[in-house]
Amino acid sequence: MNEKKLSNLTVGVGVTGSFCTFKRIINVFTQLSEAGANIVPVFSDIVAATDNRFMNALEFRNKIVGITGREPITSITDAEPIGPNGYLDVMLIAPCTGNTIAKLANGITDSPVLMAAKAHLRNQKPLILSISTNDALGINLKNIGLLMNMKNIYLVPFGQDNYKKKPNSLISDTTKIQDTIICALDTKQFQPVIITYNHTV
Repeated sequence: MNEKKLSNLTVGVGVTGSFCTFKRIINVFTQLSEAGANIVPVFSDIVAATDNRFMNALEFRNKIVGITGREPITSITDAEPIGPNGYLDVMLIAPCTGNTIAKLANGITDSPVLMAAKAHLRNQKPLILSISTNDALGINLKNIGLLMNMKNIYLVPFGQDNYKKKPNSLISDTTKIQDTIICALDTKQFQPVIITYNHTV
């Protein structure tokens, strides 16, 4: 059913620097593509340029280009036309880091992903956040609350991924991304938004 609803939709996917989730994010790109979505990738500056212990920047970029058939947007200048051209049906930020959450909640636009999100929201279309941050239940909790109450912003269901070692950490269940997108297109938040993980993810 999701495949039919996502078929031929243009979905922007902004990727920010929660590197430990990148293998799961590659699966998200694959699943959206298999569902028939036309994907426009957008990379933050960190994602575009930073090698890390999980995957180097060029390897990640090549995998995303291979799945989507598109080079990612990697500059604020190239992200800005998303607004006036209005070509995205929906935008997803996955993973959405604490840094991105804080800036988005406070109107700061200093990266390609944040500019893409700002430009997309101008068109009154849904923005979906798949959060992944170690400070979600700390200093960033207020920002998550602000975003949950903003028009046209929806959250992929999330929970504590390791409450013993990282009690302030929250991570979204990426298997719920397509369901969240479908609900958001009908201006509804997919529920339940707060979930329980039975093990460390």
